[in-house]
Amino acid sequence: MIILEIKGFIPNTMLDWEGMLASTLFLPRCNFKCPFCQNPDLVLHPERLETVPFSLVREFIIEREGWIDGVCVTGGEPCMHDGLPELCRQLKDLGVGVKVDTNGSFPGMLELLFSKGLVDYVAMDVKAPLEPGRYRLATGVDLPGILDDVRRSIELIRGSGVEREFRTTVVPLMHSPSDVAIIAEMLEGEQRYVLQHFSPKATIDPRYAELKPFTEEDMQAMLEQARRFVPGAVVRGAPQAMED
Repeated sequence: MIILEIKGFIPNTMLDWEGMLASTLFLPRCNFKCPFCQNPDLVLHPERLETVPFSLVREFIIEREGWIDGVCVTGGEPCMHDGLPELCRQLKDLGVGVKVDTNGSFPGMLELLFSKGLVDYVAMDVKAPLEPGRYRLATGVDLPGILDDVRRSIELIRGSGVEREFRTTVVPLMHSPSDVAIIAEMLEGEQRYVLQHFSPKATIDPRYAELKPFTEEDMQAMLEQARRFVPGAVVRGAPQAMED
């Protein structure tokens, strides 16, 4: 029985899991409060959002057997929920792959998912270079031991044999090409590192919604730095220029 709440459901997407026709589930709450996060209600006020019954998700997948390749479980932070393994198990029992998005702060949950074979793809956000001040700024919180947890999650993911990607949302005033190079060097040997465009929408810290996003030229400069260490690095998304 699914005992956790689902606070969003995208029936069909080809964006959240590259090369797959997938559905996406959004789980509530997060232990981070990244100021540039664009899901403020999901993180801060999930009670304002309608709960989606898992029965609806199940019925949708069953009715489209052979069409839906996988389900992306995102948030919020999925790995903070004790019910995540059961959710993944029930999804796999429906014959679909399971992708989990995570901020890497719950390595114990990742280890459990890997040990039970409950996840087919993991996407982990690396918010900033792994330095205390930089991570406090990027995550909006000061959590004891967080960098150790993030490092442990990176190690677990890299050693799991599960298909994966690491990614960084690059934000004006927060990230630079040298920051990207530091992160990419840590990930050297990986096949995939994704630089995601920041897009000025509703954010946890309203000031970030006023920032002008990086240009394509800016992103290419960062991508060049990333590819020094991860030749398969890519840019995802496109800038949305603000009006002057």
